Amino acid sequence: MRLGLDYGGTKIEGIVLAPDGTERARARVPTPRHDYPGGIRVIRDLMLHLEDMAGARIEQVGIGVPGSVDRTTGRVTLGNSTWLHGHDLRGDLTEALKRPVKIANDANCFALSEAVDGAAAGAEVVFGVILGTGVGGGFVVHGRLIEGVNAIGGEWGHIPLPTPRDDERPGPLCSCGVPGHTESWLSGPNLAADHARRIGATEGEGPKVQEIVVLARGGDAAAEETLRRFEDRLGRSLAVIVNILDPDVIVLGGGLSNIARLYENVPALVEPHVFGDKFNTRIVRNRHGDSSGVRGAAWL
Repeated sequence: MRLGLDYGGTKIEGIVLAPDGTERARARVPTPRHDYPGGIRVIRDLMLHLEDMAGARIEQVGIGVPGSVDRTTGRVTLGNSTWLHGHDLRGDLTEALKRPVKIANDANCFALSEAVDGAAAGAEVVFGVILGTGVGGGFVVHGRLIEGVNAIGGEWGHIPLPTPRDDERPGPLCSCGVPGHTESWLSGPNLAADHARRIGATEGEGPKVQEIVVLARGGDAAAEETLRRFEDRLGRSLAVIVNILDPDVIVLGGGLSNIARLYENVPALVEPHVFGDKFNTRIVRNRHGDSSGVRGAAWL
């Protein structure tokens, strides 16, 4: 049995998978925010509870966390759960749980889940995309997660928007403090902010993403223009990934992955920016939805 844990800012979710990937147990508890030792205790108790539910001992534990995880020290940095920063979460959990623990960025866990038994199962090279409150990603080659020597593999949210137009320079401020990064255009809040600028609304007071989608579906010209700009920017940004990794499949995750028109419109917007005379990469919706992160942690 293997345990996957998704350590989020508001909840910690756990899942137990049998060796064949069958779900045996699942539970979630509130995250003890700004309480690092409390989080360790909650995870230990959650594991014991899940063992009881599954009726078997858990032999391996994987955990996905927001931020970057140093491959040597196991220390967490850069995530929005700031109380984890600087701690050896992997080592502390290994000691508390008395069994091996692997740890990775939550976007990497999403990519691994979809590559192992999700929408990209069987593909050799997979890039997993998170389009949500932030923009992240991870890539998997032959079923193996590629994190990189700096533990930032797949962080495409922090590359500059490719081929920026005059009205896209220097671009909005990214969460990392640099203007014009992909995340500053393609996250959910920044899509809504782009629409607010278009209609002259104060940022934060315009329609939310799902409202923009509904407005566009109903024929609202400004909302349609906003989604077309988003799709164009997404196409340009994914083309960079294709030119570097040439993946078999790109799997979209996060809240914006539920916008059905992306799968119809974006591939044709990627192709003109791809080097060469063909573009065969599939762009698909995730299979496991919100469960991808916690399942990927188990597959670590």
